[in-house]
Amino acid sequence: MELIIRLSVDCRPDAKSVLQSDCCFLNTLEDMTPCCPSSMATFKRFTMCSICKWAFLFGFLLFFNGCCGFYLPGSYMHTYSTGDQIYAKVNSLTSIETELPFSYYSLPYCRPQDGIKKSAENLGELLMGDQIDNSPYRFRMNMNESVYLCTTKGLNENEVKLLNQRTRDLYQVNMILDNLPAMRYVNQNGATVQWTGFPVGYAPTDKNRNEDYIINHLRFRVLIHEYEGSGVEIIGTGEEGMGVISEADKKKASGFEIVGFEVYPCSIKYDPDKMSKHNMYDKVDPVNCPAELDKLQVIKEQEKVTFTYEVEFVKSNIRWPSRWDAYLKMEGARVHWFSIMNSLMVIFFLAGIVFVIFLRTVRRDLTRYEELDKEAQAQMNEELSGWKLVVGDVFREPDCSRLLCVMIGDGVQILGMAAVTIIFAALGFMSPASRGMLLTGMIILYLFLGIAAGFAGVRLWRTIKGGSEGWRSLSWSIACFFPGIVFIILTALNFLLWGSKSTGAIPISLYFILFTLWFCISVPLTLLGGFMGTRSEAIQYPVRTNQIPREIPARKYPSWLLVLGAGTLPFGTLFIELFFILSSIWLGRFYYVFGFLLIVLTMLIVVCAEVSLVLTYMHLCVEDWRWWWKAFYASGSVALYVFLYSINYLVFDLKSLSGPVSAMVYLGYSLIIAVAIMLSTGTVGFLTSFYFVHYLFSSVKID
Repeated sequence: MELIIRLSVDCRPDAKSVLQSDCCFLNTLEDMTPCCPSSMATFKRFTMCSICKWAFLFGFLLFFNGCCGFYLPGSYMHTYSTGDQIYAKVNSLTSIETELPFSYYSLPYCRPQDGIKKSAENLGELLMGDQIDNSPYRFRMNMNESVYLCTTKGLNENEVKLLNQRTRDLYQVNMILDNLPAMRYVNQNGATVQWTGFPVGYAPTDKNRNEDYIINHLRFRVLIHEYEGSGVEIIGTGEEGMGVISEADKKKASGFEIVGFEVYPCSIKYDPDKMSKHNMYDKVDPVNCPAELDKLQVIKEQEKVTFTYEVEFVKSNIRWPSRWDAYLKMEGARVHWFSIMNSLMVIFFLAGIVFVIFLRTVRRDLTRYEELDKEAQAQMNEELSGWKLVVGDVFREPDCSRLLCVMIGDGVQILGMAAVTIIFAALGFMSPASRGMLLTGMIILYLFLGIAAGFAGVRLWRTIKGGSEGWRSLSWSIACFFPGIVFIILTALNFLLWGSKSTGAIPISLYFILFTLWFCISVPLTLLGGFMGTRSEAIQYPVRTNQIPREIPARKYPSWLLVLGAGTLPFGTLFIELFFILSSIWLGRFYYVFGFLLIVLTMLIVVCAEVSLVLTYMHLCVEDWRWWWKAFYASGSVALYVFLYSINYLVFDLKSLSGPVSAMVYLGYSLIIAVAIMLSTGTVGFLTSFYFVHYLFSSVKID
């Protein structure tokens, strides 16, 4: 939720301060000293307190007379005066039918007088397929008007085909005003449903009519909040970067803030010969949206389309910090709480099993074992069965040990990225007002956590091999494994998107940027982490490994069935929240309940650790000492169920998804998510089992 904090400094004018400015500050924080003598003490107390509390949030603070404020998160506040011109922006056309975004100006819409100019986009926006351009839609603050925009030339065959296709595929126009998406309210089955954007056109439900109708008239309802202040200075971050709005006197500080942006689209058939005599932004008479199909603007060849719009400014009591509340209304809170309660039941059930294993079985066996002398222990080993008999094989090097170290290293990196990102988002740093910041933050965190991946992978390698030989090649493998999988999948999907001319295709320049970031940041940090792993203290095994491996008794059923079945328990803690996440990704809904997601992530980690620990103990009890990979996949198998659930979501919840390209894009991204979940959850399970086995056998006295 957006948050604004205002801190006041009392600075009453005296005889000297009347002749000078209220408060003046130098450019740097070190030299920043108020010129108001009466506020010096307050200023010092305020400075020390604020720096202590907020230094980790901001790199600098600005102090001033009257009020100091910073806005977190989102874009900084714009205050407009009556008559100020504001231009809306347009994002890519999107559809839940195809999931393929296209440029707004790929359709025959009116273009700005100064030409199309692209807005600066961050890394996350480019990867999500956002393409934000300027538009000719002009608003004049607090001035209601009905405006003529343009009349197109006669539509040609290609434009008609494209408009019909976009209309039938339910493409939405996404418009932005003062960083707020346009919101549309629709009545469905007696309930009011809100959507962002408006459709390209209407397709009639009457089967006898094959014609489609284009949306060419928009009625905008802009909610504004009248703001009054004196000497106000506001600082914040947003899509345009860091910015400061400062006004010196009360007259200039007073103005209007945009706190809502609603659109009501309709189709109106105009007389093109009459309307084409107007110039852009000429005033026209307001019109009512017709209900008869004959009065709608049909899409057909040689038809000239006239575009108009109306603007109505409505004063609202909504304040600037609360303007995103309408977009972030949390629906289904009970469902989230049900998910958490369901997960807690699973956790307590598994915790009970772990409690029994530790306090009854393991502790009892260890106590009996330690009370015997060496001869009695040897005799007991011949008589007993279970985990104590694999003491000479439990730390034997697993198959494909190099691959295991690589996957553990990448799992630590992905898990750290996810945990830090969700924590920051839950604290409010990842605002939806800053589009693409969530994905950008995840990429940056992943790059810098390469040092943790290299350290974890190389240290495990040293533990298994007993030395650090080959750590450089292992570090390179860790740096290339998961990014290589993502690169292969994204490249394959990119060829499909390029063929469809979608803005969702990653441009070659972005490929180069991503490769440069990976090679210049992630790879060196992974090598540095690997070097640190060679210098760290190796984990010493508590028991010796026999030269001849012990034969594993035959089992009635394959162990991999138990491993795959174990993934259902972690999936049970995740699947409800997974529905909301998939809906936000593929249905264009805002997901901002990161507090719930943080709780679910914590419980998922706990369940993965418990499941892997229980299954490792069960395998050791049947004298199966090959626990390494089974501990990894016992919790990592949750990724299989996540991918199967994604297919279920595609079949039953995205039934309208059309075309093989859209399905391949969906499955490709779902596969990337599943691989990331497998590596992270598998790492949690393996590390828990490793330290459990180490603790278990370190408690046994062995010659």
